[in-house]
Amino acid sequence: MLTQARKMFYRARGYYAGTLNGEPFRLDPYHSKFWRKASAGNWEPETFAILDEHLSPQQDYLDIGAWIGPTVLYAARRARHVWCFEPDPVAYRHLVWNLELNDIRNVSAFSIALSDGFGIARMASAHGEAGDSTSSLLKDGSHGTDALTIGWDQFANAVNLSQVSLVKMDIEGAEFSVLPSLLPWLKKANPALFLSTHAPYLSAENRATAMNKLSEDLAFYHHCRDPLTGDTGKSALTGQRALTQFPTFLFSANV
Repeated sequence: MLTQARKMFYRARGYYAGTLNGEPFRLDPYHSKFWRKASAGNWEPETFAILDEHLSPQQDYLDIGAWIGPTVLYAARRARHVWCFEPDPVAYRHLVWNLELNDIRNVSAFSIALSDGFGIARMASAHGEAGDSTSSLLKDGSHGTDALTIGWDQFANAVNLSQVSLVKMDIEGAEFSVLPSLLPWLKKANPALFLSTHAPYLSAENRATAMNKLSEDLAFYHHCRDPLTGDTGKSALTGQRALTQFPTFLFSANV
């Protein structure tokens, strides 16, 4: 009863007053459970540490898979400009709401998915609920939705990405098909890459091959580290944790 009363209060007021890494924000009231967790410091503190380390007012941030915006909101106060993608229409609606609640004006948010070119693709949540942070182009259940797609080159040729210092990609398994299209730009621009991997979404016989290819494709980065465990190098990308869980890796030119 108390939890329900709190939800009703937040929704009547129009926002949840929370914090991200200690910084105050007004946040959409429909995700108050998540915002409470984040406000308590129990959601990915290593992610905020990486945003702090790699962003500055002179640099830009690219967030591929923004969900409702926890990383986008925090980065917007540290970077010059934020470019972000969130194709799930429910999540995108809350992302834009959160930007408006905080009067954030240096974010370009696109309700579109990076893929192999311009088109339409079916996507759905892995857990069956739209907007729950697990929507993926790998899923196409009856509860899903159509997403507009764009190729990386189409996007990169339309905007100035020369000041991007950090790229975050968290796209629920689609990284294995999307990331290769970014490789020429990543090699040239050399931003740090914060990549979430989702090998368990692949068939068991394909997981090791996919993670090995990922390791080879990104070998031009001098350093690879799992911020949660501290593991480094190719073994972190191809070990048991990478094959059976959903770790995130930081690739950079420097340690």
